[in-house]
Amino acid sequence: MKKQEMTRELCQRSGRCIQRCMGIDSLNGLSVVTKEIDEATGSNYYERFTKYLKWFQENDLIGNAAQTDVKGDRSLRPHQQADLDLYLRVVERREDGIVVRGAKAHNSIAAYADELLVFPTRAMTSEEGDWAVAFAIPADAEGVYLISVPHIHKTRKELKAPITEYGTMHAFTVFDNVFVPWDRVFMNGEHKFAGRLASLFALYHRHSYTGCKPALTDVLMGTAAVVADYSGLGKVSHVRDKLADMIAVAELVYAAGIASAVKGKKASSGTMIPNTIYANVGRYHAGVKIYHEYETLADLAGGLAATLPLEGDFLNPVTGKLLEKYMKRKADVPSEYVHRAYRLVENLIASSTGAAAGISGVHGGGSPIMEKIAIMANYDLESKKRLARTLAGIPEKVGK
Repeated sequence: MKKQEMTRELCQRSGRCIQRCMGIDSLNGLSVVTKEIDEATGSNYYERFTKYLKWFQENDLIGNAAQTDVKGDRSLRPHQQADLDLYLRVVERREDGIVVRGAKAHNSIAAYADELLVFPTRAMTSEEGDWAVAFAIPADAEGVYLISVPHIHKTRKELKAPITEYGTMHAFTVFDNVFVPWDRVFMNGEHKFAGRLASLFALYHRHSYTGCKPALTDVLMGTAAVVADYSGLGKVSHVRDKLADMIAVAELVYAAGIASAVKGKKASSGTMIPNTIYANVGRYHAGVKIYHEYETLADLAGGLAATLPLEGDFLNPVTGKLLEKYMKRKADVPSEYVHRAYRLVENLIASSTGAAAGISGVHGGGSPIMEKIAIMANYDLESKKRLARTLAGIPEKVGK
């Protein structure tokens, strides 16, 4: 719960992703699975991992989660691909370590992370031991190519605002015969645990979304309320109704995260694991509601977010005076405040950064269908069937 509370608080302050959960969630997943592999096989991954973790913490490092393989033909498994490197794999095992080749996609913050935490994106079969690999590597290691794209807000000339001080980058990360020493290898061919690690990271990451996604809703909601107030519509019933919808989503998602933490269980390593149902329910609602929240802000703000004059026009001695006059809304609200509020709307929903945040809101940590799959795989639906049969007076042995 402390992680969730911190995430919401800091995301509110920055107005966006704080870019820390990927590393935290990866480390949590590894702390559970390395111990489980040791218990099943007699390996020493957990000791190796805890030494790495101590070093990571002592140096206050930032980690990137490099999980999602590029996957090639989605209808084929890793070992069936025409090009076997379309899922990252071990291509050589040496006395001093392993050599890996492949690529990982959607690697947020990789370009400025200290460490890349690499692990499988799916369950593996017995033929896929080479693809069942997990390790950590410096982001600037030889053979690592971070092909990156930035998402930043337009630089303000004079109208400085905190939200424009932050940006993010996503990388398409290529591992071109990268050497990894043994002390940084945390899975090496244990295919039965690949799916476990992949799903655990997703679980931890979905729980993180129950902190960051309510914060984004808070920002969208607050912005919608401010522009409504400045237009004299803050107390109008249909405006309050739309804001109530946003409040309900933010707090429902946050409450699901709290429930997931409270109902969590401790792994054999001592690491707490969030409750799967509640974390996935929260993340699902966050994902399916993000564009409705964008729509609500666009609805209440009107078209000005897309047609707002450039900042230079407000600073121009001629057009600036005209805009100050005609941007006026309520008499007691300075035109500059109206301009600032609408510039924030532009940042949030009418910019490349806002567009990228919307896509992340849908797919980050797993698309909504993945949450549904996790829910159905872990939910005790049979007990609900028994409940219905009991209430209907149907004998248990009939109609199962």
